[in-house]
Amino acid sequence: MKKTISKITLSLLLLSSTAFADKEKVSLLLDWFVNPDHAAIIIAQQKGFFEKNNLEVEIMEPADPTMPPKLVAAKKADLAVDYQPQLQMQVAEGLPLVRIATLVNSPLNSLIVLKNSGINKIEDLKGKKVGYSVSGFETVLLDAMLKSANLSEKDVELVNVNFSLSPSLMSKQVDAVIGAFRNFELNQLKLEKEEGKVFLPEDYGVPKYDELIVVANKDNVSQVKFKNFVKSLQEATNYLKENPKESWEAFISDKQKELDNELNRLAWADTLPYLAPNPATFDKKVYEQMALFMKQNKLIETLPNLDEYAQEILK
Repeated sequence: MKKTISKITLSLLLLSSTAFADKEKVSLLLDWFVNPDHAAIIIAQQKGFFEKNNLEVEIMEPADPTMPPKLVAAKKADLAVDYQPQLQMQVAEGLPLVRIATLVNSPLNSLIVLKNSGINKIEDLKGKKVGYSVSGFETVLLDAMLKSANLSEKDVELVNVNFSLSPSLMSKQVDAVIGAFRNFELNQLKLEKEEGKVFLPEDYGVPKYDELIVVANKDNVSQVKFKNFVKSLQEATNYLKENPKESWEAFISDKQKELDNELNRLAWADTLPYLAPNPATFDKKVYEQMALFMKQNKLIETLPNLDEYAQEILK
């Protein structure tokens, strides 16, 4: 009997050793440097959910934030963090990408002014300077918001401030900024002893959309490792919701010098409510309505069927 148990134990150890050695590698490109928007990914890494699901995930910050989806399309990386509207434009341009998971399932993008600016409603933007980082989707958002007040882009002066949104607002270079994330820029202003006022695009004629998603190359999407990746995100999200304090400590543990600061602490608290509770799933109507909005605003001409660029791979 003892010999039988020993043989079984040895077999289990060998199986365990083989499984550990054969962890599947996944390369993941973020959209930007690590921040609380990536909470589910970092917690999946730091709390061992990727490892539990037989994955070895390499998380990389891009030198150029426009490149990650293109590298996935070219099969130079497995996965990339992307944005729903950008995915729809990328697919319309012919990139073979498909959404497999959602990190943040509501808009974070917003228009922000200083509270003491005298701009209390959208109509007050007439004749004002509005800063933006990237033309295209951001400026279309602004135009849609202005249209809700019977204004248009022609009624404001657009100023490209690159990615210097809060500084340009505080220095009075501009009167408002579009493209500011409500969980970051408001806190950045607060730390500089300024108070911001936020206008949410979804309150002014812009359809709801998923802010942050994960995309794969459509030729590779059926691979088991991607299902395990999404499963890991779900487990990490459950842990986050149940253990916010412990999750914060895990989040900053690998890059404490860069991440453990007051801005990230404030942003962490404001970001958790926006995290997608079920990363695997998505609302088809949300994607269809945004696609129609983008077509009406000439951001895209045509778009493939939704099933071709957005999937729930844990079904």
